[in-house]
Amino acid sequence: MLKESQMYLCIFFLLAFGILYEFSLEPGCFFSCKPVVKQLVMPQDVLSQGRSIIFLETTDRLQPPPLVLCAVESAARIYSDRPIMFFMKGLDNSTMTDFKLTSPLLSFLSAMKNVFLSPLEMDILFQDTPLSLWYHQVNATQEKNWVYIISDAIRLAMVWKYGGIYMDTDVISIRPIPVANFLAAQSSQFSSNGILGFQRHHWFLWDCMVDFVQHYNGAIWGNQGPHLITRVLKKLCNLTDFNNVEDQTCHNISFLHPQRFYPIPYNLWHKYYEVWDSKPDFNESYALHLWNFMNRKEKRNVIIGSNALVENLFRTHCPTTYQSLIQAAQGSKQMSQNKTSPLW
Repeated sequence: MLKESQMYLCIFFLLAFGILYEFSLEPGCFFSCKPVVKQLVMPQDVLSQGRSIIFLETTDRLQPPPLVLCAVESAARIYSDRPIMFFMKGLDNSTMTDFKLTSPLLSFLSAMKNVFLSPLEMDILFQDTPLSLWYHQVNATQEKNWVYIISDAIRLAMVWKYGGIYMDTDVISIRPIPVANFLAAQSSQFSSNGILGFQRHHWFLWDCMVDFVQHYNGAIWGNQGPHLITRVLKKLCNLTDFNNVEDQTCHNISFLHPQRFYPIPYNLWHKYYEVWDSKPDFNESYALHLWNFMNRKEKRNVIIGSNALVENLFRTHCPTTYQSLIQAAQGSKQMSQNKTSPLW
């Protein structure tokens, strides 16, 4: 019964986004009036500006869940003057030709004026980087953490080659990040790699790619990710505990306080899915990392009408995604009522 309900909800979610996509084509809205024209723009042309906000999907999934949609929408709204690049492994020439037929959700994202979808071409990306030889030699089928490992590699190469800001797809943007070269502290003296930003060809990212290859160990989760960033940063800087909500700076790299992105630490991730007595303002934060990796077993979702913190974040920072969830919930409820109603 639960699986059946989830299936109906998924169907209505897709339909709701299809409807919202049609509405998005009206002039004067937040969305592009002719999103299909953007398909003719080469990703390199967009990335060459060095100001992109970059998201990655390293599985073949072409139907992004609500949290991914919220992450992209919130970034598109906060950084309305910057391109939002969403690279997806599952995209190819056939799926790029007509989003409306292949995925209403991708059509919805592509309709945003500053959002660009693109295939993930790793052979080309890793060229002329320290990761090229490693990529062609590693046996991905033998790596149990491959989805995370390749994502760790891609973000380093992407930001090094083109510059900009990388964000995980479970990060909700709430205000602009005011610095160009930065790392996000997950805790004192420990860096995350879920959010990072650098100018093009920054030496720190080159050093990270060198360390990636020299100390490669795919069996240790995070060894090529946050532990790598922390290793390289500690070689360079004398990291200390944070004082109040003050960022640290070393060699022109800002090491941003945990409050900037992680006001709720990973061991309290479930707080995002609970009702709070008083709504937090997150005044010291630029974005919120919702720790979706920690949620992979429980698979908690946004529940309309729950008044949980995550619902309020959706309502405020990705209102179009939130409205689609409302329509999907209403449609699922109506279908359930129709199934139980007697036929006369």
